Amino acid sequence: MDQGQTLSVLLDSYAVDPQRKAVAAAVGAIAAGSIEISELIGQGALAGITGAAHGGSNADGDVQKDLDVKAEEIIVKALKDVPYAALASEESDTLLDGDPNAPISIAYDPLDGSSNIDTNMTVGTIFSIIPNQPGVKPFTAPGSCQIAAGFVVYGPQTSLVLTLGNGVDIFTLDRKAKVYRLIRQGVTVPADTAEYAVNASNHRHWEQPIRDFVDECIAGADGPRAKDFNMRWIGSLVAEVYRILTRGGVFLYPGDNRPGYGNGRLRLLYETHPMSFVMEQAGGAASTGRERVLDLTAKTIHQRSPLIMGSIDKVKRIELLHTDPSAASRSAPLFARRGLFRV
Repeated sequence: MDQGQTLSVLLDSYAVDPQRKAVAAAVGAIAAGSIEISELIGQGALAGITGAAHGGSNADGDVQKDLDVKAEEIIVKALKDVPYAALASEESDTLLDGDPNAPISIAYDPLDGSSNIDTNMTVGTIFSIIPNQPGVKPFTAPGSCQIAAGFVVYGPQTSLVLTLGNGVDIFTLDRKAKVYRLIRQGVTVPADTAEYAVNASNHRHWEQPIRDFVDECIAGADGPRAKDFNMRWIGSLVAEVYRILTRGGVFLYPGDNRPGYGNGRLRLLYETHPMSFVMEQAGGAASTGRERVLDLTAKTIHQRSPLIMGSIDKVKRIELLHTDPSAASRSAPLFARRGLFRV
């Protein structure tokens, strides 16, 4: 594949059988919809997009923003000619049924990070494509069944990250031509990066293994990791994953002891499954802390799951802290169990 090659050329070469043709049609449709969403975001208030509450809530109880509603309309319209058995969207209570004999089903979040709209920060679109088996209820298989997944980042550039199950490629929108062009092929997660992303304000709510890992990072060169770390937190999943694909590191959105946060706040079908698939295809890892995310099976459309993903060494370290608490080093009093971070 040549750098600068368009997404449509890649999809044309990929579509060699009915299932792949359906996948290519779905990715192409989502890409086309994302160009329209990108233009809306770029115009912002000039196009009536302010980030204000729309007056309703989505199927999971989150307050809908004006762009949430518009992005959903755009994606549904873009997918209307795609042969799918079912659609699962963050914005819908139930599945949208299509042709039960179609080769694929699609789960998506039309606008990830919508709380960032009014502050002019990065948002995105996430999607997951799975095979359909006639007679079998869609979205009841583990995440490892995914055929394709990816996401669009609406930032200073609009970029589309895509895996078709054979590595990860990144395309950036050529705004003049209104096509996506390849900029990075065979992306791999840098293995050794001293960077982690977590909402540290929830420290007191975390399980001990998460506290132990973050405390090790905070201790820096004086702690058990013997190196200084930088913390990053954007609050937009697409931006966090894009940064890890570019610079490495680890992202943590664990469950915690707040009501309603036992399994975190990210949704399995259209957030943690596709992002975990992308991460593994790029040579990284994705875990709940106790098990591989792609081994999880959804019981409901909007089921949540913890997500710890990024460079393999860091994910494995966090898993070890969950399975073997004695692996934690608490020699630095400030970060020990009875240190200043504990009540």
